[in-house]
Amino acid sequence: MSRIIVITSGKGGVGKSSTTINLGYALANAKNRVCLIDADFGLKNLDVMLGLENRVIYDLNDVISNKCSLSQILVKDKRFDSLYLLPACKSLSFENMNIEYMTKMIEHLKNKFDYILIDSPAGIEKGFQYATGLSHEAIVVITLDVTSLRDADRVIGLLMKQGITQMHMLINKYNDDDVLKHRCLSLKDASDILSIPLIGLVYDDRKMIETINRGMPLYLDNSSTSHCFDRIAKRLDGQEIPFQKSQRKPLFERIFGL
Repeated sequence: MSRIIVITSGKGGVGKSSTTINLGYALANAKNRVCLIDADFGLKNLDVMLGLENRVIYDLNDVISNKCSLSQILVKDKRFDSLYLLPACKSLSFENMNIEYMTKMIEHLKNKFDYILIDSPAGIEKGFQYATGLSHEAIVVITLDVTSLRDADRVIGLLMKQGITQMHMLINKYNDDDVLKHRCLSLKDASDILSIPLIGLVYDDRKMIETINRGMPLYLDNSSTSHCFDRIAKRLDGQEIPFQKSQRKPLFERIFGL
């Protein structure tokens, strides 16, 4: 049975879409068939971030108007045969979206994929309600700042009202130095405030923006950050994987830049 997971957050800028993409790659690399759904109709960024914008020919409105089939709007990734994108519908808004039709579409996709990851709009407006209404599980992406945790706490309450009880917290842009020097909140603060299990840490990586601009997701860089997503994918798959050790460099290396 396919697992349908919404990737969401309480505020923008925490790396929700990059998390969706890189986790999708990690799951596909583990021999899963994965479909990414861009449900952020406002920004519509996943195709660009994946470098697939030139391959998008149809959208969901074409399926609704019988111009093409559902399989024709799925865009296969250039690097993994088992990873597909269902791009955002550029000609429909949330106000015109039929949730019942989308539910039937998800039911159809469940027979083809092991994981369906839905990139939700940030915040709690209609787009968030639409994306979460299609899901069974949620990953709440946060950073260790007060506003992110406060907004995430509100989102968790709304997810529970939607009937989603299986939730995990993913901490993005994590930096050991910031935590140790108390420039941000701690892992314990996040756990105490949100009270949901931690699925993984993704370390801050300045290459993230560079790879997004090239349409070449960071996961393909085989960096330590890509291994963060491998660990998260394994935990989602039920494996007991220890959290990675600190990436804080030794004092000598930090002083002399070696």
